Parts: sequence; structure tokens; C-alpha cells
Amino acid sequence: VQLQASGGGLVQAGGSLRLSCTVSGRSSSTYNMGWFRQAPGEERKFVAGVNWSGRSTLYADSAKGRFTASRDSAKNTVYLQMNSLKPEDTAVYYCAAEVNSVDIVVIADEYDYWGQGTQVTVSS
Repeated sequence: VQLQASGGGLVQAGGSLRLSCTVSGRSSSTYNMGWFRQAPGEERKFVAGVNWSGRSTLYADSAKGRFTASRDSAKNTVYLQMNSLKPEDTAVYYCAAEVNSVDIVVIADEYDYWGQGTQVTVSS
């Protein structure tokens, strides 16, 4: 299973970005997907997740009301729409797949597969 994340970039505060994560090697509809981010000197933190069916989502407090996680099973792709971006959202964003749980998990160590990360930089 391989995950390919894309869509990062440089944006001004208040702007938007949409991250994509394409899954290959296995149907993405068989596992839950999570988005994490890691800023320099910090641990990797859960941002948002969408379950295997796409009917359930979960967000960190920092993402609620601004970010939306979704998936298109036909394209084997998950998305993270990020609006009203803030400088503190600056980080490398990773997508991850988790195959064993019924619900979305927030612990990075419980995820089985990871994408390579995409840099998001928000300028003030």
C-alpha cells in the first residue's frame, strides 16, 4: 500500500488549501484515513480523520470549523480542505491509513501506512 500526498504550498493567512492523498495497492474504502501534521521541534499531531465509509469524520479542536476531511472511494483519494488558515497551521502534513479499527483513531502509532508529507506554510 502506498500513499501519495499533495497540495501543500505557501498561502497567506486567511487563505485556503486542499490536500489530497491518493492510495494505491489496496482499495481505500477498507480502512480509516487520518491527517496529521508536524511542525519543527514538535510531535506529529492528529488533525482530522475520515472513516472507511466516508460517513464519519473527526477533528482536532484546532481544525474544527476550518478544516474538512472527505474521501472519494472511486478515486481512492482522501482530501483535507483547509480554510481560514493561520500561521500556526504551518507544518508538514501527512496522510495515513489505519486498517484495524472500527472508528477513527487519533494516535499516530496506530496507523499502518503513511504518505511522504507535504509542506504547508502560512504567512502572516
